[in-house]
Amino acid sequence: MKRKLSRFDLQKMKTEGEKAVWVTAYDFSTAQFAENAGMDMILVGDSLGMCVYGYEGTVPVTMDQCICHCEAVRRAARNTFIVGDMPFLSYQVSVEEAVRNAGRFHKEAGVDAIKLEGGIRVCPQIKSIADGGMLVMGHIGLTPQSSGQLGGFKAQGRTADTAMELIRDARAIQAAGAFALLVEAVPPEVCKIIRDDLTIPVYSIGAGVDADGQLMICSDVLGIFQAFTPKFVKRYAELGTQIESVFKEYVADVREGRFPADEHTYKMVENELPRLLEQLNR
Repeated sequence: MKRKLSRFDLQKMKTEGEKAVWVTAYDFSTAQFAENAGMDMILVGDSLGMCVYGYEGTVPVTMDQCICHCEAVRRAARNTFIVGDMPFLSYQVSVEEAVRNAGRFHKEAGVDAIKLEGGIRVCPQIKSIADGGMLVMGHIGLTPQSSGQLGGFKAQGRTADTAMELIRDARAIQAAGAFALLVEAVPPEVCKIIRDDLTIPVYSIGAGVDADGQLMICSDVLGIFQAFTPKFVKRYAELGTQIESVFKEYVADVREGRFPADEHTYKMVENELPRLLEQLNR
């Protein structure tokens, strides 16, 4: 049976140069496949807003939605380290609200850690959640919840000044007590500097190969999400095209009378049909 990793295992992987591999998942079946494949971690990301609910971004996602999906993933992947993604306004309003909502993820969904976006400005929340006995992962670079401030879904840290801001954010996040950091859509050189600068694991989503591990969104890996494909995505399959083809075949089979066939139906017990007809004719 697969053994669930702890924060100390993840820290040891960084020390020994072993890459951690993780993926987002939002439902029971996908999480089950991820665990069976040997994923080190699963993130139940607020990207479910786009990938599951069809929102234009992550801002509309609620706490209840995130917890519901975390519960499903936890049931499927009991031996995998699960990270719950704190949605917009679940931690920005106050430190107290942040701790309370982080606690909901743990109490109601049984996650191993939570993740929140932002740098220096959210360090009080990170410290308080960590002081409450919960594991916190930071997230800097392209932070989708604040994409309006960033001018859209754009790469970050491409100049010396903006890269230095990210490095300061990363240092502050570690000092506040985060156990790990996710860096998104940042030049590889900047991610490597951050990785080398911090003692905690630094993971990449679109930030190059030199991080301590890689995260991908399941819908991108599988080729299911059709709206757009970020530059940093490698699509390992085109299941969206295959799913559409299968549905078309199903539609044609039903309309042309090929499905259901005899092997797809249940039979009455022998000699029961004549008895039924006899009763109907009385």
